[in-house]
Amino acid sequence: MDGVINMNELIKIAQALVADDKGLLAMDESTPTANKRFAAAGIPQTVEARRAYRELLITTPRLGESISGAILYDETIRQQTKAGVSFVDALKQAGIIPGIKVDLGAKPLAGFPGEKVTEGLDGLRERLTEYKQLGARFAKWRAVIAIGAVGPEQLPSTGCLEANMYALARYAALCQEVGLVPIVEPEVLMEGDHTLDRCFAVTQQGLTMLFTQLYTQRVRLEGLLLKPNMVLAGKGSFEQNTVEQVADATVTCLLRSVPPAVAGIAFLSGGQSPEQASSHLNAMHSQFTGKLPWLLTFSFARAIQQPALDIWKGQDANVAAAQQALFYRASSNRAARQGQYQAKRT
Repeated sequence: MDGVINMNELIKIAQALVADDKGLLAMDESTPTANKRFAAAGIPQTVEARRAYRELLITTPRLGESISGAILYDETIRQQTKAGVSFVDALKQAGIIPGIKVDLGAKPLAGFPGEKVTEGLDGLRERLTEYKQLGARFAKWRAVIAIGAVGPEQLPSTGCLEANMYALARYAALCQEVGLVPIVEPEVLMEGDHTLDRCFAVTQQGLTMLFTQLYTQRVRLEGLLLKPNMVLAGKGSFEQNTVEQVADATVTCLLRSVPPAVAGIAFLSGGQSPEQASSHLNAMHSQFTGKLPWLLTFSFARAIQQPALDIWKGQDANVAAAQQALFYRASSNRAARQGQYQAKRT
């Protein structure tokens, strides 16, 4: 009976994360990634600077109107505001569900030049238990899939896809065991000169493998969220597609490979500009409203945060303006879920 009650609670949380046209704020950048972005903006790469920036994010007024959940990093879930309120409690007070990134990063896959596998399964059960005690209610694990070629071999290889999708499924099963909603993120990268059709094929292949593994590992899809890439041509491709073509390809790919039982789909932005990511999400809703078996939402990092980071620059005097920019981007993505987003003309 405990398992039934536990799963019902997971399903409620998963549904809450995609309800009311809201989406997720991915603020789970690792310390090296955060430092890299700070360096580019001329911000000191210190623990206090990272804490202050994350406080700026989670204390943005009215953020909970558009954001249902926030994905934290190990450092962040243990931090507090200057007033001494834990970040977890600050999020809860804003009506935002706390979550946590739990993978340990993508590392080179032995025997497969140019490809990576995400590590972190060892000791994961214990880490998940601690994160739940710290207040997390969901978790995230990211797999990284590159399209390209190494010599005569086309990437991704079957070996790379199978290794990553197995790890995602094992992670998801462990999450549900301890009472956390798993977000599974199989990201097909935008780097490269591949076409939209090539991204479609790789994304479909990866998702098909992923759900086969999830079934095999007895993961309940109703208590799970998928965080996929949109189907896009590579950044280096000479052929860039229209917003409508990207929306059509992305939804068609998902309809072919994602079971209706999945609680929701929250897209990553994957290096798109804030306007591109919102426009693509908007087109999916305006073109396919009423025709989808699951709710489509957003789980963006840079596509919500970057304008705020550019304004903040590490200066206390810029916090209010940076928070306004963050609120605007979050609100824009909520509007995109309603098919009502219009990109600013420049």
